[in-house]
Amino acid sequence: MQTKPATIHTTTLTRASTATLAAGAIIALWLASAPVQAQQGHDAHHGHGAPAAAAKAADAAQFAPSEGEVKRLDKAGKRVTIAHGPLENLGMPPMTMAFEVEDAALVDALKVGDRIRFIAGKEGRRYTARDVEVVQ
Repeated sequence: MQTKPATIHTTTLTRASTATLAAGAIIALWLASAPVQAQQGHDAHHGHGAPAAAAKAADAAQFAPSEGEVKRLDKAGKRVTIAHGPLENLGMPPMTMAFEVEDAALVDALKVGDRIRFIAGKEGRRYTARDVEVVQ
């Protein structure tokens, strides 16, 4: 009697099964990181403050004020063009650029040439200025 050679069956991964595998891998990585996250929370709770201190310093840098000079005002667009120094919190060098403001009344309160202090922010592709105050 002759024996047939073993047949190897291959399967093709469908897009759905590939997506399922990828989702499973992501969940597995997330679950593996849970003990690390729990330990970080535990350390902060018990005063092991290095991670908490670093986070607090990063928060303070995010809201560090910048200074500049008002170059142009656009009440309709609620924008103020400012020639500013380095924006440390955004990692930007000195330049002149337009910032959006929340309230058009702020545009009315400023005039071209005013020296101001403000907090620069970035929301998506928009740059914003808040907590604007005229300085001498």
